[in-house]
Amino acid sequence: MTALGKLFRTTTFKLTLVYLTVFALFAAFLLGYFAFNTRRLINEQITETVDAEVNGLSEQYRLGGIRRLVIVIDGRARRPGSSLYLVTTFAGDPLAGNITNLPAGTLDKPGWVETSYRRLDETEGAAHPQHHALARVFQLPGGFRMLVGRDLDERERLYNIVIGAGRWSIALVLVLGLAGGLFVTRRVLRRVDAMTETTRHIMAGDLGERLPVAGTGDELDRLAENLNAMLERIEALMRGLKEVSDNIAHDLKTPLTRLRNRTEQALRTASTESDYRAALDSIIEESDGLILTFNALLSIARAESGQARDNMIDFDAAEIARDVGELYEPLAEEKGLALKVEAPTEAPVKGNRELVSQALANLVDNAIKYAAPRDPPADAAPAEIVVRAEVDGDRVLLSVADRGPGIAEADRARVVERFVRLEQSRSQPGSGLGLSLVAAVARLHGGELTLDDNHPGLKTIIALPRGGPVQSAG
Repeated sequence: MTALGKLFRTTTFKLTLVYLTVFALFAAFLLGYFAFNTRRLINEQITETVDAEVNGLSEQYRLGGIRRLVIVIDGRARRPGSSLYLVTTFAGDPLAGNITNLPAGTLDKPGWVETSYRRLDETEGAAHPQHHALARVFQLPGGFRMLVGRDLDERERLYNIVIGAGRWSIALVLVLGLAGGLFVTRRVLRRVDAMTETTRHIMAGDLGERLPVAGTGDELDRLAENLNAMLERIEALMRGLKEVSDNIAHDLKTPLTRLRNRTEQALRTASTESDYRAALDSIIEESDGLILTFNALLSIARAESGQARDNMIDFDAAEIARDVGELYEPLAEEKGLALKVEAPTEAPVKGNRELVSQALANLVDNAIKYAAPRDPPADAAPAEIVVRAEVDGDRVLLSVADRGPGIAEADRARVVERFVRLEQSRSQPGSGLGLSLVAAVARLHGGELTLDDNHPGLKTIIALPRGGPVQSAG
C-alpha cells in the first residue's frame, strides 16, 4: 500500500472528508440563501419604485389626459439613470418613452412582466447587449397602454458577483480543507505508526517498551497513558508469575523431597504397625502443609484476577474483627498473649466478606506466631495484641498491633511478596504467603496494606474504602 493510499484509508482522513463535505454543503446553502434574498430584495425595491411611478403617472393622466402624460414621460425619460417608460396607442404605436424592440405581445397583458428591450439612444444596427427589465404594464382609458420598469442589469451583476464569489470560496474551502486534512492525518498517522511499532516490540516479548506520549493531553495521549499503565500491570504480573514459578520450584521442592524421603524411610525401616502409622501421620501432616500452600496461592490468584468481585456485599468490618478475635483468643492465651479487640462502632465495607475475614485472620495469626515471648517470666504480664476496626474519613481501617520484634523498614516492601520469609521467621511454620494474600485482598477492594512500627513491635493496617450503611438482619 502506498503512503498516500494509507493516508486515504485512515479514520482521521475519512472524518475530515465527512466534516469538510458537510461544511461545504452548509456554506453553499448559506451563499445560495444570501444570493436568493439579495435578488428578492432588489425585486421588491424595483416593484416599490415602479408602483410609485405608475401611481404618479396615472394621476397626471387623470388631471391632464394623454397630452400631459406624454409630456411628463418625455421629460422623465430624458433624465440620466431614469426608469424605463413607454406609452403607446391602442394599436401599439409609441407616443413617448425611452425603450423599443419589446417582444411581441408584451403590452397585451397588464401586470408585471420580465422582458428584454433596447434603449432608444442606442445606435440602430450596432451590436448592443440585450437588456432585461422588470416592468409593469398598465392600460389607460381610451385604449392607451403604459409601461414603467427598471433595468435588471444591476440585479444580475450583483447576483453573478455573489455566485462567483461563492464558487471560489467553496473551492478554496475544499482545497484548504483537504490540505489541512492531509496534514492532520499525517501527524496522527505518524503517532499511530509509532504506537504500532512499539506494540510490535511488545508482542515480540519486550514488555519493557512503552507507548510514546506527546505531552499534549489529547485523546491519543490519554490512550497511551492508560495502555502504558496496563502494560506496567501486565509486566508486574508476568514478573510475579515468573517469581512465583521460581519460588514454587524452590520452596515446594523441600517439602516434596521431605515427603518422599519419609515415605522411602518408612518402607525401608518400619517393621510394626505403629511405625507405619507414625510414618503415615507424618506424611499426612506434610501433605496438609502443601495443600494449605496451594490453597493460599489459589486465593491470591483469585483475588488478583478480580474473580472475587462477583461476591461483593455490604458488611460490618467491626463484626469481622470481633469474630476473628473470638476465634484466635484461645490460641493467643495458649501462647501467653492477651488478644484485645477494639471495634465499638460500625465500620461499613462493601466487598468479599470471606476474603476480608481471611486477610484479617492471617494478620492475627502472624502476630500470635511472631509476637509470642519465648521464655516469659512467670510473673510478667502477657504481651498484648490489639485488633482494631475503625472509620477514618472515607476509609475503614482494620489493624493488628503487636509487641513482637517487628519488621525492619528495609524489609517491609519485600515481605508482601510470595514465599518471602525473613531470617527470624524461618523457625516458625508457614509458607511465606500470608502477607501476600492480605495485600492482594486489599488491592482487590481498592485499598492497601501498610506495615508500620508499633514502638516496639509491628502494626499492620488494611485500609479499605468505606461502604454504605449495613442492613441489619431481620
